[in-house]
Amino acid sequence: MSEVLAENLSGKSVMGSDGTELGMLYNITTEIKSGTLHDLVIEPNDELPNQTIDFDTDDDGRFRVPINRVRAVKDYIVIQR
Repeated sequence: MSEVLAENLSGKSVMGSDGTELGMLYNITTEIKSGTLHDLVIEPNDELPNQTIDFDTDDDGRFRVPINRVRAVKDYIVIQR
């Protein structure tokens, strides 16, 4: 995958590889010392049924998706489900 500036990710919608709209990118977690990206933090859509999502969540109910599941960044951030 080609390089993408973090500022271009702000406010992007996140979609599963199965076409499910998961929500909006809220934040990205990193390893401070190395700068390695860890997780996308996604604010879920209100109408998304939680029982169909297999990602870990944080204390606020946001999805934590490992960065290695990102498949494409265009109009949406596409992640492997």
